[in-house]
Amino acid sequence: MLTAIRHSLRLARAMLILARHDAFGPTEQFTDLPASARQLMGAAKMASRIALRRRDDKGLAAAITELGPSYIKLGQFLATRPDIVGAAHADELASLRDRLPPFSREEALAEIRSGLGAEPDTLFSEFGEPVAAASIAQVHRARTIPRNGEEDKPRDVAVKILRPGIEERFSSDLDSFFFAARLAERVQPAVHRLRPLEAVETLAQSVRLEMDLRMEAAAISEMAANTADDAGFRVPDVDWTRTSRRVLTTEWVEATPLGDIEALKAQGHDLEALADTVMQSFLRHAIRDGFFHADMHQGNLFVDPDGTIVAVDFGIMGRLGLKERRFLAEILWGFTTRNYMRVSEVHFEAGYVPGDQSPAVFAQALRAIGEPLLDRSADEISMARLLGQLFYVTEQFNMHTQPQLLLLQKTMVVVEGVARTLNPRLNMWETAGPVLREWVEHTLGPEGRIHEAAEGAATLGRLVTGLPELLTEAERTTHMLADMAKSGGIRLDATTTEELAAAQARHGWASRLALWIGALALVAIALVELF
Repeated sequence: MLTAIRHSLRLARAMLILARHDAFGPTEQFTDLPASARQLMGAAKMASRIALRRRDDKGLAAAITELGPSYIKLGQFLATRPDIVGAAHADELASLRDRLPPFSREEALAEIRSGLGAEPDTLFSEFGEPVAAASIAQVHRARTIPRNGEEDKPRDVAVKILRPGIEERFSSDLDSFFFAARLAERVQPAVHRLRPLEAVETLAQSVRLEMDLRMEAAAISEMAANTADDAGFRVPDVDWTRTSRRVLTTEWVEATPLGDIEALKAQGHDLEALADTVMQSFLRHAIRDGFFHADMHQGNLFVDPDGTIVAVDFGIMGRLGLKERRFLAEILWGFTTRNYMRVSEVHFEAGYVPGDQSPAVFAQALRAIGEPLLDRSADEISMARLLGQLFYVTEQFNMHTQPQLLLLQKTMVVVEGVARTLNPRLNMWETAGPVLREWVEHTLGPEGRIHEAAEGAATLGRLVTGLPELLTEAERTTHMLADMAKSGGIRLDATTTEELAAAQARHGWASRLALWIGALALVAIALVELF
């Protein structure tokens, strides 16, 4: 009870701040909410009317910034979920800037002392003031002191440090978010399709990873391995000896920000080639590797003197399983070739659209999305917009929300925007074509079939190798079932068990395996009937 009251008060405070910034918009749009919720929102708007007239920083993004670090992360997450907040709010949240006042240099040095177990002046000969401060951490430029023969000369590095006390703040706010999600599901059954609890859990998991800087270091290392042979793209080196849960040290990137177009032109860089590299790199990471940088805005991308793009800040990453990667590649390829029936089939094969829907009718809906977009000039076509409309239309066919695909689509919006600032005439399909073709040929062509066959053979080999253990487990299961039957638990027909025993005595190990699988199937049927 007290916990519910505490969460309610926290959420009421948040609502007042949102209302003070006029972040709700007209209350008429919330007609589906319970009457009590509408009344509370109306009261909040009325109470804040005087304060609102005095404010210049109106809007959802401004309100979330005032609410603090946890809500900034929530806002960034909801920017990837237009299905929850609506397209207009998602666009506004996408402009949310994760910037907060820095904490002091002395606090940063104390975190280094605690996190690395050494005095800062034994690790760094220079340690500057913060150069960037966000909701979870801030970054300092420093210079290393060579130690234990690991280095032959000092290096300039970027030192990222978590905000003091940030874990406790996030823990309290996330508890309130879970409370709100459970409440929403209880009072509004239609909300279930949007999976708010699952959404909050995804946010919580993301934040937990982001607050362990060793995980970010591992993400950098993984992407470095994935892209080692990719021309035109790289990531900074990680200094593992100066990295811990609350401190991350990486190579300092001395390069030109990708957003500084005039500087890039002055240095003689090919902007069209850079645009292609940005787009193709993102698609390779997502489709080929299933692991992509989910915050690829201009502030996180730099250009080396040799024209190589260097990405930084790997706190937010996206992962796609093989099913999602195949889904993404095939639907983009299907739209490119206007094969709407194949795109429809891919949705059903992936299990995203329920089997009771019509593939032909779904293909018709896909055509309604694709034709208006694909008939535009090449430089007007947006893959991100295509995916956004696709996910919107699938609601009509009871497709469950796929958060990982929404994160991908929202990241693609940012990446397309970055690429088009470099080349406004960018032909998205022409640029993406080589990456998609390579994936389709590698995965669905002869090479992919051979790879699948090899994996199947390996799986069969593992099964054969594990047969003795499997038989042992089967025998244990038999004894367990016998004991349960004696105690009045699950009952198998006496004749059936006698025949199984007799058959076991007559046949070899292969037949015994088949019989035990049959027995276990009978147990599964019995369990279903019991429950």
